[in-house]
Amino acid sequence: MNNILIINRWQQVLIALISVLMIGLTWYQLPHPALAAIALLPLLLIAGLQMPFLLCLAFIAFSFFRLHEVFPTLYSLKIPQLLAVGTLGSLLVNLITQRINVFWCREMSVFSCFFLLVVIGALFATNRGAAMSSLNGTYIKIATMVLAISWLLQKERQFKGLLVSMAVCGISLAVVALYNKNAGIGLVEGTRVTIGRNIGSMLGDPNDLSLVLLFPASFTLAMFLTPGLSKFWKLFGLVGFITIVCAIIATQSRGGLLGSCAVTGIFAWRRVKNKALLISLGLVALMVLFALAGVSDRASGGAQEAGIDESAMGRIYAWQAAMGMALHHPLLGVGINNFISNYFEYSPHWDGQNHAVHSTWFGVLAETGILGLMLFTTMIIMIARISYTSINRLRPQIPIQQHYSPTLYACAQAVQAGLAGFCVSATFLTMGFTWPIYILLALAIALSQQTKIIRL
Repeated sequence: MNNILIINRWQQVLIALISVLMIGLTWYQLPHPALAAIALLPLLLIAGLQMPFLLCLAFIAFSFFRLHEVFPTLYSLKIPQLLAVGTLGSLLVNLITQRINVFWCREMSVFSCFFLLVVIGALFATNRGAAMSSLNGTYIKIATMVLAISWLLQKERQFKGLLVSMAVCGISLAVVALYNKNAGIGLVEGTRVTIGRNIGSMLGDPNDLSLVLLFPASFTLAMFLTPGLSKFWKLFGLVGFITIVCAIIATQSRGGLLGSCAVTGIFAWRRVKNKALLISLGLVALMVLFALAGVSDRASGGAQEAGIDESAMGRIYAWQAAMGMALHHPLLGVGINNFISNYFEYSPHWDGQNHAVHSTWFGVLAETGILGLMLFTTMIIMIARISYTSINRLRPQIPIQQHYSPTLYACAQAVQAGLAGFCVSATFLTMGFTWPIYILLALAIALSQQTKIIRL
């Protein structure tokens, strides 16, 4: 069966030409985006059979970075839906034909237990409709991609493709965010930049935009600081990191700014011997970032609010509500995406509206219970262990060894720095059931397989 699915280069070119011809004829007869998307199916079929990881990578780019919302001309093409079908179909076909190596490890077992807990919690959620909507709409896709990335990411060129694609997507978002800031498009509170707010995009919240931008920051900085990469990629990484940090500053998100410092600090910690000097410089850099971001000028959480500002008090009330939910539902929590609907019942302070939890840790605690938080924390510890061991095993020697892989070393550093940024920003941002930590988990598992860290 494998031989049947193998298509040579000339056959691929022929199918691509036929697909392009179909697109042109279809658009000429009836210029409708849906029909043009259908004409792309032959190309998706080829990509799914011959390059399943490329299809998986495209799905992540559109689902996590919301590229179809960043560039609204792509919105009507329903690209995420097409890529979702293509990725799942490709994964299924390649599993049946045994064209990819399937394995299992402890990290997958812990994640599976957490996923099962989320599913059971959704079935018994206080607001089952909201829980099932979030589970079916996003979280099942994320869970599938954890396995897909772990199994499909097997070659060094695929790691490089992931590294570059994360950087390119991050830079694209950052450029659009800075353009919106300069043009005054979709600003919240008059100063905080967003993307796609007019179409209801997830990136229409400055805090969510900052966490999406924070993820590729670690990849661009890894490209710049990894020895062995070409000057072009180093320059690309430096420019990308500066651009992304400027966009995070434009969001005026305190969690995003702290996360940026954490990402930079991880790279600096291994390169600066004087730790006291490093910590002092880090504190100064953090104050400079806050000043550049103009956080004190924010309508909420700014300097005009005396004492503990309204934004901080709102978080404290939300965290107290999360503790109450966990104490009343210690095993399953109130259910995924159910914090807001339960806020009134458990909050010690009511100002007339429900609020988000604004903390990954308290969000996971409230929505999956104490057991869920323990499993979630275990996953993070496992990622940290793998990234630390991977860096030590892949670290270049002086002179650089012949078998040294700058791509794998850059990915290992990106995972460690990305995890540090996640853990810091997670204190102020709701990221427990979004893409970043799960992409890091899958990438860590793939790295461990590549460097033979995990003993199956």
